[in-house]
Amino acid sequence: MDLVASLQSELETLRSRIKELESENVKLSARLSHCSCQETKEKSNGSLEKNGVLDGHGKKKNKLRDLGCGTMVMHQFPKRYVALKVMYFGPRFYGFASEAQMDPTVEGELFKALKRTRLIFGDKRELQYSRCGRTDKGVSSVGQVISLFLRSKHRESRGDNKYSGEISVEESCGEMDYVRLLNQVLPNDIRIMGWSPIPVGFSARFSCLSRVYKYFFWHRNLNITAMETAAEKFLGEHDFRNFCKMDAGNVHNYRRHIISFEILPFNESYKDDQLMIMKIKGSAFLWHQIRCMVAVLFLIGQGLESPNVIDALLDIERTPRKPQFLMAPEIPLVLQSCEFEGLKFICSSDAKQALNEHLERECRSYKLQAAIFHEAMLSSSSVEIDNNISSDRTKKKEASHTPLLSRPTEPSYEERRKKLDAGARTRR
Repeated sequence: MDLVASLQSELETLRSRIKELESENVKLSARLSHCSCQETKEKSNGSLEKNGVLDGHGKKKNKLRDLGCGTMVMHQFPKRYVALKVMYFGPRFYGFASEAQMDPTVEGELFKALKRTRLIFGDKRELQYSRCGRTDKGVSSVGQVISLFLRSKHRESRGDNKYSGEISVEESCGEMDYVRLLNQVLPNDIRIMGWSPIPVGFSARFSCLSRVYKYFFWHRNLNITAMETAAEKFLGEHDFRNFCKMDAGNVHNYRRHIISFEILPFNESYKDDQLMIMKIKGSAFLWHQIRCMVAVLFLIGQGLESPNVIDALLDIERTPRKPQFLMAPEIPLVLQSCEFEGLKFICSSDAKQALNEHLERECRSYKLQAAIFHEAMLSSSSVEIDNNISSDRTKKKEASHTPLLSRPTEPSYEERRKKLDAGARTRR
């Protein structure tokens, strides 16, 4: 009798649960009936197949629940806060950030891929999106970091994931393969290198402890010893307003801390010329700061300026206005790494193998381009050179150099602020 009573009790419980599920199903059906997303419209027209999305294995899915119809349904998916490590080759892009109103940008291409793979929903504020750095037009990176909410396979990861610095096997194996999924749809000059779970309070910009940039250049006949002596003067905290492009509307503090500044040979040479790198590590950098520092170091390396000019430019009381000079070219500049406490990026074995194969193909492609230019150089060897003309141009260039501290200057920060404030009052 006890067994019969127990079975009857379980049956009543099941019936009650069925009624609850039926009620929830009615509510969900009502929501879906009001969904006006593009996928629903296309399904009614029989063209849903055109909008298939990629799942974690690179296969197409066309079910409405997988497409995430509208913000209402997308918000029901599990999500987690994730950091992505991004590599990109910069010459094709108008910088990283998409706010410049110029296309293409690295950030713009990233968000196209994120939307195409249905990994995001909502705007950047809802995603709690942040980026570590805003690299300029033409600048490359192998260590840029962004953070944002992405769709997740983990039901418990609705944005409250706690990151302790270690990644469990379950997290890495059971989660969506973000690296592989995004790299399948990104252009060839952008790659995702790895991902990591992060706490909600994390910011790719403000949680970064330091950034490391590298600037590549050929040794030629530069005085590297003089450049090293000058570079040491950058170490520590200084006001770098004379070594940047001033943005008086948004930046009010021009003090930055340089942790290290090294000039090293790179494992590459051509004939008798050695490829060199400047490796600069700092907590943060101003707009065009590195390219301005490098430009002055090149003048010192050519013997056109003394290393002591660095002291004068860092002394804003002595030199309150920046002298006018050209920045170093942007193409040789690379954001090497963004360093965070305890952050460890991971990549599945399949995605890493695909990444390595892609990089090898790209490397072969660039070597092919280099070979073509090398042939062009050889074919021009029959052109005669007038050494007298070349020598005269060199002498004229050296003679025309105007010392930095004698050049016309740009407006000071205070003058820029007054102009901005006057413009604001006029608009009112």
